[in-house]
Amino acid sequence: MKRVCVFCGSSFGVNPAYAKAANDLGNAIAKRNICLVYGGARVGLMGEIASTVIRAKGEVIGVIPKDLVEKEVAHGNLSDLRIVGSMHERKSLMAELSDGFIALPGGFGTIEEIFEVITWAQLSFHDKPCGFLNINGYYDHLIKFLDHSLEENFIVPEHRAMIIIDDDPESLLDKFLNYVPPKIDKAKWILGMMPKEEKGD
Repeated sequence: MKRVCVFCGSSFGVNPAYAKAANDLGNAIAKRNICLVYGGARVGLMGEIASTVIRAKGEVIGVIPKDLVEKEVAHGNLSDLRIVGSMHERKSLMAELSDGFIALPGGFGTIEEIFEVITWAQLSFHDKPCGFLNINGYYDHLIKFLDHSLEENFIVPEHRAMIIIDDDPESLLDKFLNYVPPKIDKAKWILGMMPKEEKGD
């Protein structure tokens, strides 16, 4: 794994554990000589993880839309800051550059970004690992929702298993490095989502 994309909040949240997690993940990424790809801002957890990797002499690529350069306060210490025209271009370039995707705590943007790349993996547009660094139980309710969606037959077990979850940055990166994408028969997947009467059982 040469590059990992981290989605995270442009604020710090209320718990100091979130900033510590960004710091710990940044150090773990730099220690493994993995390049950080992220949203290009210097505020909140976004700025924390980027600054941590820079301090550790690691490589960072920031990707930010031109309309957000001022609003999100683009990081001034990046040797590689790529300014794009839109959010769609931002996400597309981040996905293209990265070999895996991690969500730290964050809000709407973070959730939308990680689930878009998970959806792309589900559709076999890529086979890169996707996961959550679940610090302080931040994603516990979301994980319960995913399990509920599995029980209600909106997610198949193979797709649920694609989502890697850990509360430790080093352990999460180990799982990413050992990730083997599932082999899923699309015809069986679609059939499995159909009502019983439509399967001909």
